[in-house]
Amino acid sequence: MTTKAELTSQYILEIVAPIFNKNGYAATSLSDVTKATGLTKGAIYGNFKNKEDLAIASFVFTVKNMLKRIGEHLLNSDSPIEKLYLITDFYRNYYDYSKELGGCPVLNIGVDANNQNSLLLQKVRQVIERIQDQVTTIVEEGIEAGEISAEINALYFARRLDTMIQGAIFMTYTMDDDFYIQDTMDLIDRMIDNELKI
Repeated sequence: MTTKAELTSQYILEIVAPIFNKNGYAATSLSDVTKATGLTKGAIYGNFKNKEDLAIASFVFTVKNMLKRIGEHLLNSDSPIEKLYLITDFYRNYYDYSKELGGCPVLNIGVDANNQNSLLLQKVRQVIERIQDQVTTIVEEGIEAGEISAEINALYFARRLDTMIQGAIFMTYTMDDDFYIQDTMDLIDRMIDNELKI
């Protein structure tokens, strides 16, 4: 059974996570948090040790929901090569989806935390490594299944894929133009067709 404290923590994260994601760690004040949640400082700090703890929990909350959504999308196929196409399919709609989150959490918090908050930056790096590890696994499974060329370096491809996606997200947000993400997903699909498929 969920306790009252757990429900309060969940409520705080649902309200505050998009604020941290949009404004960043330094620009989000405790008064922003209390104003948005309608709770007192005591109620906030009764659930989180300090602002940094709340910022990290907010990032983890946002990313967990995002990764869950990607994971559910990947369940649409058992084929490793098709899962790679499902990744690009997911990101084709990412601009609209991530606006609900206050932007892309990996990009926003990664840039914001760099040189400002080493603990938060460490969490972002862990998420990037996790995403790249999952793509690496998909490619390795595709090689084993005979769907993907054994010449492919799975980790190299995963890093390149993630770099291209994050760059496209950055350009899409900076230019407020969905062209960049759509065009990059088309490019990745062609890369899968021409470099990976047997």
